[in-house]
Amino acid sequence: MKKFNLVAATTILSVMVSGVATADSIRFWTTENQPERLAKQQAMADDFKKRTGHTVEVIPVEEKDLGTRATAAFAAGDLPDVIYHTLQYVLPWAEAGILDVEANDDVVDALQTNTFAPGAISMAQFDGMTAAVPVDGWTQMVVYRKDLFDAAGLAAPTSYAAIEAALDALHNPPSMYGFVAATKVDENFMSQVLEHVFLANGVSPVSADGFAPFDLTATTEVLDFYKKLAKASPPGELFWKQSREMYFAGKAAMIIWSPFILDELAGLRDSAPPTINSDPTSPELASKTAVVTTFGGPSNAAGAAWADIRYFGITSDANTDVAAEFVTYSMKDGYTATLSIAPEGKFPVRRGEPTDTARYVKAWSKLPVGVDRKAPLSDFYSASTINRIVGGLETADRWGVKEGQLSLASKIINSQAINRIVRQYIDDEIDAAAAVAKMNAELAAVE
Repeated sequence: MKKFNLVAATTILSVMVSGVATADSIRFWTTENQPERLAKQQAMADDFKKRTGHTVEVIPVEEKDLGTRATAAFAAGDLPDVIYHTLQYVLPWAEAGILDVEANDDVVDALQTNTFAPGAISMAQFDGMTAAVPVDGWTQMVVYRKDLFDAAGLAAPTSYAAIEAALDALHNPPSMYGFVAATKVDENFMSQVLEHVFLANGVSPVSADGFAPFDLTATTEVLDFYKKLAKASPPGELFWKQSREMYFAGKAAMIIWSPFILDELAGLRDSAPPTINSDPTSPELASKTAVVTTFGGPSNAAGAAWADIRYFGITSDANTDVAAEFVTYSMKDGYTATLSIAPEGKFPVRRGEPTDTARYVKAWSKLPVGVDRKAPLSDFYSASTINRIVGGLETADRWGVKEGQLSLASKIINSQAINRIVRQYIDDEIDAAAAVAKMNAELAAVE
């Protein structure tokens, strides 16, 4: 593969090339297939054509079909030039030869690796190269009532200990619950929350060799912590719906949620209004809210953030030079437009440029979010909160990524055995040692 040159690409992107270079056409698969999002991507393709003369055919693909379609296209020698895809495909596609790992690594190097969030880079490492280009992502958050924390003199919930101290101080049911923990075992929400809590204490069920039994001491710390969260929660089978409703009603001090709650908190979505007062469009609750993305447990003080990262993958069938130009445009001159496709769930994994290191974070914070009303997040949340929202990508992690066992980790999560056994422990049906032994026995059988 010819080495990609950013200087040459930048020159190409800065001038009209009609009559100067041969115009080519490339195909771009995207899972951002909602009409409004497709329109924004088409506008980017049109802008890219004006700059370079090259045509980009924007092709929507259902996310659930992406794996099978890519495999079939690879077998037929008919892959698109660039694919926008989730983290789960990066390493398997690199191993299978679907991705042109060297081309993607060249683009990252040319854009300068240190301008990207380290977590997004580390999760895409393959044979010493970055196998796909990190585009955007979001991190799960501890959403908390900063006004109540400040009034009680509490530290931000950045650790198991700080969260437990807040539970002790603020839990006062039924007017205020300390937390709303996910307890409905057949909901993916519980799986997602639990993975974050386990990661925070450095506990994972996989190693480079496959399944890795949970350590008794560290896992007992996780179980005891989660039981305390559950005991400070309302009764019942709880998942995302109840946690949002309780927090929006002003009856929960903390919840764990995705960033898609941020516009709702600010009263910008009629289908999920804050009910803390009589005005469903009020930004009052947002003004009282702060977030933490990274928290740690006693066995992992540095902590971790659970993140969902998306990537651009230049494929092995690509017109490499033009594909690299398009990805570079989408991550440089067009990066703010890339983030604007859905800014509430597209945190910038590329912070800025070497001469303006926060350029894209600042631009992202000013992009309008919301459904029924639109406004930038910076209208409702402080600069420090904005930085924490994005900062989770620094320590972004998922089970099985660095170990090369994402497929096994996904099967373990999808078995819901962890959910079920944690719930048995929460309900005092088994003790910690029995819970750890039972999880290890059941997870060892997952293939």
